[in-house]
Amino acid sequence: MSSQIDEAIEKLGSGPLTPEGLQMHIWHLFSRVLARNQDIYLANHSLGRPLDQTAQDIKEGLDLWYDQLDSAWEYGGWPAELSRFQANVAKLIGHSDATAIIPKSSAGQGLRAVLNAFPVDRSIRVVTTAGEFDSVDFILKSYVGARRAGVRWVGPSEESPVPLFDCREILIAIKEGADLVVVSMVYFTTGQVLGGLDQIIEAAHKTGAKVLIDAYHAVGVLPVDFQQLDADFMIGGSYKYTRGGPGACWLAIHPRNLEMQTLDTGWFAKRDPFEYVRSDSGDRAAGGTGWMESTPPVIIPYQARAGLEFTLAMGVERLREYNFRQQATLRQALRQSGVNCHEPDDPTGFGAFTLVPNPHANEAAKRLRSAGVNTDARGGFIRFGPDILNSDEELLRAAKISGQVLG
Repeated sequence: MSSQIDEAIEKLGSGPLTPEGLQMHIWHLFSRVLARNQDIYLANHSLGRPLDQTAQDIKEGLDLWYDQLDSAWEYGGWPAELSRFQANVAKLIGHSDATAIIPKSSAGQGLRAVLNAFPVDRSIRVVTTAGEFDSVDFILKSYVGARRAGVRWVGPSEESPVPLFDCREILIAIKEGADLVVVSMVYFTTGQVLGGLDQIIEAAHKTGAKVLIDAYHAVGVLPVDFQQLDADFMIGGSYKYTRGGPGACWLAIHPRNLEMQTLDTGWFAKRDPFEYVRSDSGDRAAGGTGWMESTPPVIIPYQARAGLEFTLAMGVERLREYNFRQQATLRQALRQSGVNCHEPDDPTGFGAFTLVPNPHANEAAKRLRSAGVNTDARGGFIRFGPDILNSDEELLRAAKISGQVLG
């Protein structure tokens, strides 16, 4: 971690986060993005705001290219940063083996790698939900179209104004037969934290199925323990809550699945890639390295470094508690401004953003942005995602503007 980030978090202390403490000790780490000051940014659940350190980290990776050219692959340069990325992700999600974190340019790429590790002699039986992110949904439908998979989509409950998924329905689908179960830990449209995930994993394993968890909206928001969950695979990335921007994604593999071989491969999966030795069968490395593909985008780990280390140092648990506080402040202000928002009975059952139902949500979000509130919409809901860089004054002002625009 950079000394500047380390000093700031040390001065902040280890107790609960407060608006005063964050503004005094943390905000200066984000001076560049805060200087933007064009709107009230409440799309932190979508694209996370980067630290100033991120630009310096990227420059470090570029400097190796300029200064060392192809020697950047040697002497602990680019490969060391890839390893640091793997180690940081492993620590964040509670994985015991950093080499089993496979860098990917998208979470969807991780899903394809898993699908392409199943035998090709028959169609893969997949159980998933109708609420998975567009890439996951689109990829699975593409496999159905190519007759590589048969997919059972479990729908949400119709009893709630917010479409929620019930693990009991997923369990029924698993009993009917599955090779792979694909579910989100936190749903991107509604922020629902899927209850009964441990039951889903246990039931799948009893039938011989494997489980892939999409944790993109969970990592950095909820404490995640991959080892305790006992899932087979997990996909995620740094675009959102760990402030690493696009392309900094990963596939986590349980040690028991490392010997599976995916067709999504390349020369970095070889035992000694820089020896350029060829074999008739393809001589893969053991363990997680055997899941690597071709030349990785080496600047991306530098891009993700500061955000990952900042999140680890701050602590997901206290970031979560502070987000609860912010969402409660925002929801109260929205109500007082005449804006109907979703009020969860149990806030711990939802992620890091607040929902405002609106039949014309996409258009409403555009009008809000024009009025100075930068947020977004998914599936009939406007999503308001505050974070530690939003002051209480901003939240109150955003609610007032929302009342004027949506009222």
